[in-house]
Amino acid sequence: MLNDMDLEHLKYPIGKFNMPITLEKEVIDAWIKDISELPTILKKLVAGLSENEFTLTYRPQGWTIGQIIHHLADSHMNAFIRIKLALTEENPVIKPYFEEKWANLPDVSLCNANYSIQILEGLHARWAILLNSLSPDDLNRTFYHPEHELNFPIINIIGMYAWHSKHHTEHIKIALKNKP
Repeated sequence: MLNDMDLEHLKYPIGKFNMPITLEKEVIDAWIKDISELPTILKKLVAGLSENEFTLTYRPQGWTIGQIIHHLADSHMNAFIRIKLALTEENPVIKPYFEEKWANLPDVSLCNANYSIQILEGLHARWAILLNSLSPDDLNRTFYHPEHELNFPIINIIGMYAWHSKHHTEHIKIALKNKP
């Protein structure tokens, strides 16, 4: 049986996201690189997995590898749209969604995870182009998240999604260690 510390480590194997106080261009560039590389990393991680191996989990009651990959596509599509809204509107209010419920819909449970990797390939190519084109003023544009009751600058979103990419990649690596 897992103790609370072990469970916390499985939930956050790379730790929780912490926004740096000061940001250098090199940090932002590294975050954008992390985002752009996610689809390639995922493809390598799951290459050759059987359909049954996509059902491996990284912790008890955790998502399967397939659910994680579909979640990445869902979450990153939302983030991309939110950034585009922030770039084209003044502090737009975004629509939250229930990621836990989305992870149990038929397009996840009945769909090959490689389709979501294909989505991520196109999405992340466009996302990296957009992010690399942003000016310092663009990076400070915001959207409002009603669930958190906070304004989120685009620069924070870039960091959060670079972390999110690595966070779930690590979950998949842990799940793969549970291969029979």
